Amino acid sequence: MSEGTQTSTAWSRQGGPWASGMVIVPGTAPLLPPPEEPPRKDDGPQRHKRQMMVFAGIAGAILAIGLTVILVVGLTSEGDPFGSKAAAPSEVRPPLAQMCPAPTVPPSQGPTAPPAQAPPPTGERTTDSEAGISYRRYGAPWQPWNTTWRAGTLQVPYKVGQHFITEQYSLGTYHASILSAAVPAADNDAVTLNLECVGRQVAADVRAEYYPQPNRLEQLRDEMTTLGGRPAWLSEFRLHFQQPGLTVTNERSAVAIIDVGKPTAAVLYVSIPGTHQQFDYVIDDVLKSVRPL
Repeated sequence: MSEGTQTSTAWSRQGGPWASGMVIVPGTAPLLPPPEEPPRKDDGPQRHKRQMMVFAGIAGAILAIGLTVILVVGLTSEGDPFGSKAAAPSEVRPPLAQMCPAPTVPPSQGPTAPPAQAPPPTGERTTDSEAGISYRRYGAPWQPWNTTWRAGTLQVPYKVGQHFITEQYSLGTYHASILSAAVPAADNDAVTLNLECVGRQVAADVRAEYYPQPNRLEQLRDEMTTLGGRPAWLSEFRLHFQQPGLTVTNERSAVAIIDVGKPTAAVLYVSIPGTHQQFDYVIDDVLKSVRPL
């Protein structure tokens, strides 16, 4: 063996049986067992603290990424960062359909026979194809109505009828009138109307919006009836009022809401100023002359 590089085993007698032992070959360094590693400083509490710091760092990174995503989505989604569903459409039903939903009547309580047919009309007629009715036409001083008057809160669009001017005053002209219109009064394709509710709403709108305020109501009729063989709600009244510069102080009026079998109801509005009471008969006469188209 080369010197300084090898160890050998020798046998010696040490007061007993022969035993093996390490003998150092001259010129070689002794081989010692590797020293034990000192305890790690991060054992126990220190290691736990280090783990918590790592977890906190990961959580912070996740939070930063999440906030970045929300910010990006918020800037690109027009104020709706979470992509919520489109808002439900606002109320689209006509005002009278909102105020007066169709009545629910069990079949057993419904009519047992169709309404009686009115006799055929005679004489000259005013025909309102949009409203679905016709009614008697009168001679002078009555003249054809040739404009569209959207009156009141309900904006009833009177397009057909007759009128004449009874006086002029500082705010304009005052009229006697026989006017008709169609108003949406049911949902979509429904043909069942709450005639009483619709009639009361239109009559209240007439009183509040067509005449000087305040006024006093003298109710003459307010009831279900039949006009031209069709169900109708009729409100007839006289209003008393005062308006500076206006000669007339009262007016007799009628508002008829007629079920013509469509989602729209026919409206017939008749007004006779108190200064021309000789034409009061027209109200009853024209109502009796109504026929569905």
